[in-house]
Amino acid sequence: MTQPLAELTTMRVGGPPRRLVTATTEAELIEAVRETDAAGEPLLVVGGGSNLLVADAGFPGTVVHVATRGIEVPHDSACGGVTATIAAGEVWDDVVAHACEHGWSGIEALSGIPGATGATPVQNVGAYGQEVAQTVAQVRVWDREEARVRTLFAGDLQFSYRHSLLKESMLGPDVPAGAVTPRYVVLTVTFSLRPTEMSQPVGYAALADGLGVQLGQRVPLGEARSAVLDQRRRRGMVLDAADHDTWSCGSFFTNPILTAPQMAELRVRALDRLGADGPTPPEFPAPQDRIKTSAAWLIDRAGFAKGHGTLDGRPAGLSTKHTLALTNRGGATAADVLALAREVRDGVEAAFGVRLVNEPVLVGLTL
Repeated sequence: MTQPLAELTTMRVGGPPRRLVTATTEAELIEAVRETDAAGEPLLVVGGGSNLLVADAGFPGTVVHVATRGIEVPHDSACGGVTATIAAGEVWDDVVAHACEHGWSGIEALSGIPGATGATPVQNVGAYGQEVAQTVAQVRVWDREEARVRTLFAGDLQFSYRHSLLKESMLGPDVPAGAVTPRYVVLTVTFSLRPTEMSQPVGYAALADGLGVQLGQRVPLGEARSAVLDQRRRRGMVLDAADHDTWSCGSFFTNPILTAPQMAELRVRALDRLGADGPTPPEFPAPQDRIKTSAAWLIDRAGFAKGHGTLDGRPAGLSTKHTLALTNRGGATAADVLALAREVRDGVEAAFGVRLVNEPVLVGLTL
């Protein structure tokens, strides 16, 4: 039997694909995609599997597991900066560690994020005040629609909060619910980094507190990376096979981006639910005069505490360390995880009128 996708994903759920191909070179990756397309089969591209929730029935087509490797530095100077081109299959945290060790600043706050490098621009991965949109210079892709290699520059990628043109091509309005049909398959990602032993200005309050510095200060890269890893471990967000709190897709829901009227309604609902002396919803500026609030805050105040489901002995439950992580306690199915996600989403909407949106890609599933 084909290897189940549970073995290739950090959530550790998902049935087998019809066919599994592992590509260790760029040529193998392109050829595997071309063969799949020529056969008219469904295609799923998997890197580190950190942002996928796959159906228990598996995938009725070809899964291409991207295992390409390589870090090239075509440009490195004190004046012009560092240009680093990374193969899509490189383990992302290894890339961040490499950058910190070599004095390349700009991605240190993204330490400890699981998955492969090729997925980072798709999701516009971000944490602790940084996101890859700030440093991605270009992405080389195989364009399945045009059957050719293309280079997409930062301005082409339409980056927004946890979104990009690459992700839109997978989940656009013409894509059936539960299907994954990426137009672009990432081959390499080129980052523009700064040659300095110091971090970029610390832009996250908890991180600044952990470092003992003020927001906006800079610290040595190694200290920044260590502090980020410490923050992530406290939240169960660094992979550990022995810790079920890390058997997850990371943050399962994105932080809601609200209009001013929606935010006003949320404040009223919070006041009604929590009282005049209760906590108020966090507010952060977002593009287009919108307001970002905290999904974790909403989940907790809607009555879903850390460990919800987990402490009841369910196969899937919220992390005991962080309410944003839905975790596999060791024997969960995709159906178990999805049931928990629906419970939390619907509970938050009933309490606050805000509908949470899943961050991981759902394969063969709909929330």
